[in-house]
Parts: sequence; C-alpha cells; structure tokens
Amino acid sequence: QVQPVESGGGLVQAGDSLRLSCATSSGTFGGYVMGWFRQSSGKEREFVAAVSRNGESTVYSDSVKGRFTISRDNTRNTVYLQMNSLKPEDTAVYHCAAEASRFPSVTFTRDYAYHLWGQGTQVTVSS
Repeated sequence: QVQPVESGGGLVQAGDSLRLSCATSSGTFGGYVMGWFRQSSGKEREFVAAVSRNGESTVYSDSVKGRFTISRDNTRNTVYLQMNSLKPEDTAVYHCAAEASRFPSVTFTRDYAYHLWGQGTQVTVSS
C-alpha cells in the first residue's frame, strides 16, 4: 500500500500561489484514487479536491473551484495541488489521502472513503 507524504506548504500572502506535492512510496500508486483535504484550527476536516486513478476525472469543493487544480503523475507516484489566488480562509493543514479502487475514473469526496493519510503540510495565507 502507499504511504502519502506531503510537502510544499508555507507562508504566503493573499493572492499568491503555492503548489503542494504528495509523494508515495509504492509502485502501485496508479491503483489509488488520491484526494486532498484540509483542516483549520477549530474546524472539521474539509474536502478540497480528488483525482481518479487515471487522472481523467477530477472534483473540487465549491470553495476552491476555479482556483485550485489537482493533478497526478503516475510515473512519479505523486499527486499535486496547484493553489492560485490564495485567500486567508485557505489557511489550514493540508492532508493527502489515498484509497485503492478497481475503477479507473472514480473519485471520492468523503474523508471516510480514504484509509491512507499523510501527516499534512501547513499552509498559511496572510492578508
């Protein structure tokens, strides 16, 4: 099974861009749906984006749609989250999640659908 490890977080100003990466340890990465979630202080974990095994299907939360882009490189066992036009309300710990799936085009938006999680990377957006 894969073990997600996030990187790329940091402190940026509102309007800036940031790209998160989630690398995994397994060569079976292509068999996993990948998702990004975030959790800010005092709030529940929130779905951000997900990408299917084959990379052809993506889904976003309304709060990030049009600003964030999820993509994956199955040759590098890595999923990315490109975040543009960042806002202070995007401040959170961002977690990468993985779940095996038999179906190449399916995505999952609920956190309970994922069983493999990274430790997270902090993103802070100042106003």
